[in-house]
Amino acid sequence: METSAKHFRFVNTKTDNVIYYYSVDYASSSENLKETLNAIKAQVATSNGLDINTLYWEEVREEEKNN
Repeated sequence: METSAKHFRFVNTKTDNVIYYYSVDYASSSENLKETLNAIKAQVATSNGLDINTLYWEEVREEEKNN
């Protein structure tokens, strides 16, 4: 079954823990997706008291969700 969204996770590099998940509708994804994800990364870092450089985001692939 196809989903109508892309899913991302934000990972703390110091602990390798996922600390936030974010989904975006395919229809709303555009060339600003990277900018949006980086803005969310900044919000997640601030709300968790982390340095922004200790976080990264990555897309959750369909294969990973099925395991």
